[in-house]
Amino acid sequence: MAGGLMANQVAQEAFNHLIGDLRSTHGDNLAAVVLYGSAATGEQIVDRSDYNLLIALNRITPEDLRQAQAPVREWQRLGHPLPVYFTTEELRDAADVFPIEFHQMQRARVVLYGNDPFATLEIHDHNLRHQTEYELRAKLLQLRRLYIPASVSFAKLCDLMSDSLTSFATLFAPALMLFGQTPPVAKHDCVRAAAKFFRLDPE
Repeated sequence: MAGGLMANQVAQEAFNHLIGDLRSTHGDNLAAVVLYGSAATGEQIVDRSDYNLLIALNRITPEDLRQAQAPVREWQRLGHPLPVYFTTEELRDAADVFPIEFHQMQRARVVLYGNDPFATLEIHDHNLRHQTEYELRAKLLQLRRLYIPASVSFAKLCDLMSDSLTSFATLFAPALMLFGQTPPVAKHDCVRAAAKFFRLDPE
C-alpha cells in the first residue's frame, strides 16, 4: 500500500516538502504525521481524491497553531484539506469519542513521519456500538426526511439513494465488526460484504 502510494513522485515530493516545513515549524514538538482516507486504502482517484492528514503534536497552544499557518497554507494551495491536529495525549484519550474514525485510521493509514499513534490504541466494542447505532439512526431519520420531497421524481430518488449509500457505507465496517466479522479495507468490497452478511438487496 505504502509502496504504491510513494510511486507517485508528485505526492512524494509534496509530502516531503510539507514534512520538512512542519519539522522546521514545530521542531521536537512534532510527534507524527499520518495519512488516512482513500489514499491510504488504495482507493484514491488520481487528480480527484484529497490527501487527508492527521498531525500529532506533543502539545498544542495558540502559538503552535499560529506557527502552523504557513506550512498548512501551502498544503491547501495544492488543493488538499486542512490537516487535523491532535496532541498525542488526546489521541490516547479520544478513542471512546471517535471510535469509528479511529478504527478506520487503524485499518488503513500510512505513517509519513514519527511514531505510529494508532499502533497501540484500544477501541472498545461498547464505544464502537454506541457511535455506530447513533450514526445509523441519525442517517435513517435524515433519509426519511429527504425521501419525502424526492419521492416525486425518479431522478431525485436515484440521486438520493446514491448520496445515501456514500454516507451509510462508512458505517458498514464498524457494523460488521460488531457482529464478529472482519470487514474489507476497500469501501466497495465492504459494501458488498455488508450486503451479503446483512442480506441487503445490492440493487
